[in-house]
Amino acid sequence: RIRLFITGKEFEVDEVGVFELTPQPTETLGAGEVGYVTAGIKTLGDARVGDTITDAQCPAAGPLSGYREVKPMVFCGFYPTQGADFSVLRAALERLQLNDAALRFEAEKSALGMGMRCGFLGLLHMDIVQERLAREGSLELLATAPTVVYRVTLKNGDTLEIENPAEMPDPGIIESVEEPYLRATLITPAKYLGACIELCEERRGEQVSLEYASPERVVLTYELPLAEVLLDFFDQLKSRTRGYASLDYEFGGFREGNLVKVIILLNGEATEALSFIAPRDRAYRRGKALVTRLRRLVPRQQFEVRIQAAIGGKMIASERIPPYRKNVIAKCYGGDVTRKRKLLDKQKGGKQRMRQLGRVELPQEAFLEVLRVGE
Repeated sequence: RIRLFITGKEFEVDEVGVFELTPQPTETLGAGEVGYVTAGIKTLGDARVGDTITDAQCPAAGPLSGYREVKPMVFCGFYPTQGADFSVLRAALERLQLNDAALRFEAEKSALGMGMRCGFLGLLHMDIVQERLAREGSLELLATAPTVVYRVTLKNGDTLEIENPAEMPDPGIIESVEEPYLRATLITPAKYLGACIELCEERRGEQVSLEYASPERVVLTYELPLAEVLLDFFDQLKSRTRGYASLDYEFGGFREGNLVKVIILLNGEATEALSFIAPRDRAYRRGKALVTRLRRLVPRQQFEVRIQAAIGGKMIASERIPPYRKNVIAKCYGGDVTRKRKLLDKQKGGKQRMRQLGRVELPQEAFLEVLRVGE
């Protein structure tokens, strides 16, 4: 029987062997040799890349040094357009994880139904996984940005953990809101130091230390809100340093912040899948940016569509998509103006009834815009 150090699981070995043109079974497989072990491992997560195998009865004192679990840098939620495809999505992700050890996923539930919260190494990795799911799994997916876990303290003393903006209670009963922070370590060439500091300051970071590992290399330590790192921080870091900077981070606890929930409304109806939690001093800019981009993405309808961003009951941004209109007075070549007015009023009444009964369907690009809204 063998034991895997990281997971602590034990299994009975059925076969060991080496790789030739085809796998060849052998009597033994020793330390330092390259080969395979068949041990009836049913779940992929029980055996991780880089783990150490030891004897279950007489285990080694500790695992081999150097193992580090791959840390996702970009997070995204995948939801099947058909709710019945959730099990298909899970199976497709498990197949992808067989040859992609950096992929992480777990089930989550939101206004879009059941989906998978996935972690990726970067935005390119995310796009590749999404494309493979669409091609190999024949899945139609919606991609959204999941929020981090916030800790909310109510005025009556109760504490809640909020995983989705839809769960945020009424602002009138909230005493304080705490968000998770990370202690991030950036290693960069000295000539890109200014770009790294600028990026961290934009993301509400607080500098902890700055050390020169060598005349040409700098180690920069910042404390950053997890919400600012989730979306495209790593991608921006690579872009601003031409790929030379590297990032490592560890959880740094919760801190109180002045945070508010920004609700996105379509024709007066809240769309929780697009709502988000942001610092109050940045809520207007982010809400305005998202509303402006949605105006370009939401298809034009036969009725007027209003896209609004609100904090509580206060509107902070609004855009209007005009309806398609037929020129109903084209047939009027003259006569009294009341005839034209009658036709226009009749059309206006029809548009109002359409607005009451009509529904706005959001394309997938609208949900992806949540990922891409920056300053």
